[in-house]
Amino acid sequence: MSFVGLQDNLRKELRKRIDAGELTGMELARRTGFTQAHISNFLNRKRGLKLSALDRMVKAIGLTLYDLLNPHEVAKVAAVSRSAGPGKDEEYEVAPLVEGSIAAGSEVIVNEEVKELLKFRKSFLQRLRADLAAVPRSQQGKEGGRKSWTRFVLIKVDQKEGMSMWPRVGPGATLLIDRHYNSLTAYHKGERNLYAVRKGDGCTVKYVELRETAPGAPGGMLVLRPHNPDYPVEVVPIEEGQTYADLIIGRVAHVSAEM
Repeated sequence: MSFVGLQDNLRKELRKRIDAGELTGMELARRTGFTQAHISNFLNRKRGLKLSALDRMVKAIGLTLYDLLNPHEVAKVAAVSRSAGPGKDEEYEVAPLVEGSIAAGSEVIVNEEVKELLKFRKSFLQRLRADLAAVPRSQQGKEGGRKSWTRFVLIKVDQKEGMSMWPRVGPGATLLIDRHYNSLTAYHKGERNLYAVRKGDGCTVKYVELRETAPGAPGGMLVLRPHNPDYPVEVVPIEEGQTYADLIIGRVAHVSAEM
């Protein structure tokens, strides 16, 4: 990212805080020692900042320069390598194995979050169809979106999760999650999709049904069904401002059983 890009991102962050009532130009001037005119000219793109002034401004609002970097720009340098590693076998691509909390919460997977890299044939990954749920009008135009997420991630299933989905999935299985598939459309006609779903700070793996409060109305809940009838059905409420698609991490596209 360029120095100009950093300044643009700082402007966006300052505007967001000012619009939310968390900060004023007067308060920012007090924290930084700049005049209000200096602050106003910067916010209105009439002037830029020197590196030392940019650093001072960032510290005044409790951030670092790293926080201004676009994670998707950082991904070009720091994200998981998409090659197959030594030898650069062009028939394969790697997918990162991560914790469930990372699969649920990290849009771009970076090296520090990766436990292991596993190879898949490119031809297999390229055949997998994505299906992104429609974005509500209120959320349209927002930066990022699912298309900018690292698409494929892997998670391991623990004992409890594995037994709840037995025999389709077993304890210790490794699941390939397609995070660009968060719609409820059946991937194969007549067959239920298996999903990784947000649950607390982590995730769970279940079949999913949507229960709306009223057709087309906001709210409702996701009903999470196990494959094993000995385990209970769970319900996850859809909070205000969310859609069911926000709770779905992605479709389980491949299951590798522990040997």
